[in-house]
Amino acid sequence: MKVTKDTVVKFHYVLKTAEGDVIEDSSKSDPIALLFGHKNMIQGVEDALEGKEAGEEFSVTVNPENGYGEYLEEAIQRIPAKHLQGAKTWKPGMVGVVNTEQGQRQVTVLKVGKFMITVDTNHPLAGQVLNFDINILEVRAAEEEEISHGHAHGVGGHQH
Repeated sequence: MKVTKDTVVKFHYVLKTAEGDVIEDSSKSDPIALLFGHKNMIQGVEDALEGKEAGEEFSVTVNPENGYGEYLEEAIQRIPAKHLQGAKTWKPGMVGVVNTEQGQRQVTVLKVGKFMITVDTNHPLAGQVLNFDINILEVRAAEEEEISHGHAHGVGGHQH
C-alpha cells in the first residue's frame, strides 16, 4: 500500500542539520504514526512521504519554507515576566510558554529583566535547512475514528 491521504504511515527518522549534526533520532523510541494528508507533519516531510511504501528508506532535504518557516526578526518580543509560564526563575536559553490569541506558544528566553523578558517566538528550527533520513515501517488504511479525530491512534500516534 502506498502513502496517500487517509493512510497511517509508521516510520523512524533521523533529523540532521545542514552540517550533518543529529538533532533527533526516533529509533530510540516507538516509530512515529502519522495520519497522512492532515497537516500533522511539516510540509517537506509530508511531500516526501507521498507515494512511498513500507520498506522504503530515503533522505529528504527540507528548506525553511517547507519546514518551520523563515527566521523572523520581528518574532523577538518583550513581554511582562508575569505572562511567561513554566518556571519561577528565568535564564536566557530556557523555554517557556505564553498564551496568545492562537493558543499556547513555546518561546525561548533571550534576556531577563526585573519586570520584562525578551523572548523569541520563532520555532527553534526556523530558518534552518533540515535533512531527514526516513525508514518507512508500515502503511495501512486509516480507521474512520482516526480520520474523524484528525490523527493516528495507538503506538507512535495519539493515545486515548
